[in-house]
Amino acid sequence: MGHNRDDPNPEDPMLAIDPALIPEHLRPVIEAMCRTGAELSRVIAKGPLAGKLGAGVGENSDGDQQKALDVMADEMFEAALRGTGVRYYASEEQETVLTLDPEGGYALATDPLDGSSNIDVNVTIGTIFSVFAAAESAEASFLRPASDQIAAGYIAYGPQTLLAVTFGAGTMLFVLDPDSGSFVLSEDRMALPEAAKEFSINASNRRHWTAPVRAYVEECEAGREGAKGKDMNFRWVGSLVAETHRILTRGGTFLYPADARPSYGNGRLRMVYEVAPMAFLVEQAGGKATDGTRPILSLTAEELHERRPFVFGSAEEVDRIAELHG
Repeated sequence: MGHNRDDPNPEDPMLAIDPALIPEHLRPVIEAMCRTGAELSRVIAKGPLAGKLGAGVGENSDGDQQKALDVMADEMFEAALRGTGVRYYASEEQETVLTLDPEGGYALATDPLDGSSNIDVNVTIGTIFSVFAAAESAEASFLRPASDQIAAGYIAYGPQTLLAVTFGAGTMLFVLDPDSGSFVLSEDRMALPEAAKEFSINASNRRHWTAPVRAYVEECEAGREGAKGKDMNFRWVGSLVAETHRILTRGGTFLYPADARPSYGNGRLRMVYEVAPMAFLVEQAGGKATDGTRPILSLTAEELHERRPFVFGSAEEVDRIAELHG
């Protein structure tokens, strides 16, 4: 449970989250992520009062536009993780891996601010992170089977600031108490509902979809008169953290597939920063995550900023999508 203090101090390393809920060897890392997430949530809550957070300030190494808040979040997490035992820091916002602590035992990958296109419209955005044991090199630390992750999580900045995290023994959910400044345990073991009533995909790309993806969406759209025998609701937020949290909470399925557009042959989401950590969280909550056919946790990234098709959610639906891929 969170620590209640009369005068909460965000710099207190014991304030952000109950240390008894974190593996001892990872406490400094997770505490740093929590403290920085709490600080970032305060900046986000100010909206335009904190400046033009959604202003474009350039492009990252993949050619995606960076927002001012993307860069700010990256700088905040990088600074906070120094001295916590993180040897290698890989960020979606940086071209190469940084060495923070040469003697550290961990490698942390992060999308510091996921869903930044939604900054100006007050939609839930978030931070995604993944932790590996550091290997002999920066490259070997991240270009390895996704099943090697020892922790993964996201911090969602919305009506509540939430932390979902797994250490390989289930997925826990915490809520940031604005009075104490603590992340307080809300669910000690999230369970993704087995039955799906919703599906999520960017329908504006329908003309570019492969036949199996189109077939699955048409099954969903057919409702109770179709093969599913039930009505399915369509959802699309455009923020991976928001989509994942909704599915973890009430079931459903998410698809960001490969399609026929130039540069979309491997989808658009990054394996190291987005796909692998979310797959770990989803599977630890009883769901499934694939690239359409193969389990994500069985796959290995070959490049730091590699993209990967991503399908996850209720197991029955994910299995059906794999079946349609043949």
